[in-house]
Amino acid sequence: MADICNLGPLQMPVLSPTWTDERIELLKRHFEAGLSCREIAADIGVSRNAVIGKLSRLNLTRGRTVDDRKIQDRSLAPARASRAVPRLQYEMLATIYGETDAPVVAGPIGDANRCSLMELSENRCRWPISTPGADDFCFCGNTAPDGQSYCAGHSRLAYRPNSRARLARG
Repeated sequence: MADICNLGPLQMPVLSPTWTDERIELLKRHFEAGLSCREIAADIGVSRNAVIGKLSRLNLTRGRTVDDRKIQDRSLAPARASRAVPRLQYEMLATIYGETDAPVVAGPIGDANRCSLMELSENRCRWPISTPGADDFCFCGNTAPDGQSYCAGHSRLAYRPNSRARLARG
């Protein structure tokens, strides 16, 4: 068995640096000419991310113009509109957090209207009582405002103000 130490030096491939002085000068000229990072990468023969990284390390950035921001704002407008909070959800949260004049129920939650899953209808509270599968399992069944899942009492429990934010503020 041959001794591994006597095999001689391993032949390592010689790697040329990605960013030679010529490539850096070409990068700067293309950048000043206004070419995109993708176009610069294709011409130099490196990845787009390599171009972005090198531009960053050279502190070469393109400042945003007012026209660019206007175009970007217009392109994002439909996306913002589609993420708008539905009116009903807004009204429900406003009621819970006391931002409207709607009365907030402060008393105990009644149990006279409890119902089974088969008796549950659109305008009844869906708050589960007990454990699913247990003999006494049912739903609250009290009247829920139009389109909401819970009655006013259970809404107070389900949609609580962010307690973490209050703790952080101290």
